[in-house]
Amino acid sequence: MAAGGAPAKAVEPQPHPPKEQLPNISYCITSPPPWPEAILLGFQHYLVMLGTIVIIPSSLVPQMGGGNEEKAKVIQTLLFVAGLNTLLQSLFGSRLPAVIGGSYTFVPTTISIILAGRFSDTSDPVERFKRIMRAIQGSLIVASTLQIVLGFSGLWRNVTRFLSPLSVVPLVSLVGFGLYEFGFPGVAKCVEIGLPQLILVVFVSQYMPHVIKSGKHVFDRFAVIFTVVIVWIYAHLLTVGGAYNGKAQKTQLSCRTDRAGLIDAAPWIRVPYPFQWGAPSFDAGEAFAMMMASFVALVESTGAFIAVSRYASATPMPPSILSRGVGWQGVAILLSGLFGTVNGSSVSVKCWSFSLNTSWQPKGCPNLSWIYDFLLHSWKIRSRLCFNSSTHYCCFVLPILCLCWCWRS
Repeated sequence: MAAGGAPAKAVEPQPHPPKEQLPNISYCITSPPPWPEAILLGFQHYLVMLGTIVIIPSSLVPQMGGGNEEKAKVIQTLLFVAGLNTLLQSLFGSRLPAVIGGSYTFVPTTISIILAGRFSDTSDPVERFKRIMRAIQGSLIVASTLQIVLGFSGLWRNVTRFLSPLSVVPLVSLVGFGLYEFGFPGVAKCVEIGLPQLILVVFVSQYMPHVIKSGKHVFDRFAVIFTVVIVWIYAHLLTVGGAYNGKAQKTQLSCRTDRAGLIDAAPWIRVPYPFQWGAPSFDAGEAFAMMMASFVALVESTGAFIAVSRYASATPMPPSILSRGVGWQGVAILLSGLFGTVNGSSVSVKCWSFSLNTSWQPKGCPNLSWIYDFLLHSWKIRSRLCFNSSTHYCCFVLPILCLCWCWRS
């Protein structure tokens, strides 16, 4: 009781205040960019995401027996489902600026399904492709229940209290290190294009802002767009100029700009739909293996959600919101299985790290992660930050040495 007999006033709990915007970050959820710049940044993020969307079907569909037509349809389906899942996550899930796309976590399990002996008796390549696709669909549908149950039941929020940057960062880093085999060897397949693009993206992002001081973050923020346009024009000129005439078939496939076959095989207008490859088939062993991949993607995406919320200057992410985002990520995997994307879904770590790199750079320190971001959009290298000048130059030299070593071997 207070003085005078009046009851004490109950203290109402205050909502979590938003985090302060980090230094040198231009945009966050409370300070969005202007619409013209937002459209350009969105297109640049699309380029980053497109690398994953293209390379996963390009490596898996031929092993399944599909040709360029099937590959184009799978890429279209992946793009459609990724956009749908991103909208669902931003509207109903965590409501953070996180992109939901294809994940390499599911690739080893998918390859094990492709190599299963029960598909070897099918002689027709297209029929074999459809049988394997239906098996992958069934595995993804079953695997989605893990994240749906853990997320919407609230069980995962009891687990997240044990997750800290000390435990999440090593996991995401190890996943990134495992992707290096897709990067430097892939770029070294056509070193006359890969090496110039590596040098150009560093020059445009790190040195052009000091050469042309316009007062606006044009070159450092849109370096990927500039580099992609210049390098593709350069690669096309090499192709039409006959630089690869008479070269080995593998070199022509890696370097020429007219050998993908996807544009000719893709229809002008096509809307993917569920069960477009037929009714899914289910196998207990394959479903269990896919559930393990789903759990790994779950932990990785949890760390990505936490990082996105901090760099977006949002409130500290409540466990309930994190659990809800995980539940909707399970819905994303379910949609991937229903539509037949040959791959599961998770938070695109490279897209939020790319968002960080386009808006933040340690003061007085060159941002080396542009090297990895450009290679990431073309050959899937996880981006990194270098925290001092000596590290920057070491990391600039080491990729070039790696490329030369891969080229010689």
